[in-house]
Amino acid sequence: MLRIVSACSLLQRFELPPADDPGWTPVMRERLTGERDRWMQQLDDATVWLLDNAMTYAGSWPSAQIIRFAVDYAGHARAVVLSEREEATKVELLLELTMPVQRQFFGWSWSRARHAVADRRAFAETIARISGEPSAT
Repeated sequence: MLRIVSACSLLQRFELPPADDPGWTPVMRERLTGERDRWMQQLDDATVWLLDNAMTYAGSWPSAQIIRFAVDYAGHARAVVLSEREEATKVELLLELTMPVQRQFFGWSWSRARHAVADRRAFAETIARISGEPSAT
């Protein structure tokens, strides 16, 4: 999840400048394009690993709800990467999926408890958005 958050943050921060921007040479534009492609590949690699290994890392956890949360996250994150959405939309959706899940699995215990309901709701709303379902709000 850290790789996903990191790559998404870099993609948001380092956008390609407009083609007519005189401050960018073709070489620098090509280099930044290469970096952005590499960051997108990191998203691809990370979501493949999450999905392929979901039952390895989640299968022994004590609660079916926690296992389902992890598996749902892995499947939906992978679906976002595979989708035909615009790159910026993919990045936005991946962050919206990842942040509540990351807090629930890796946050401080007081933070997990405090945000459990909101994190589950945010996750469900993002899944509904990915699926094209109308928002419950």
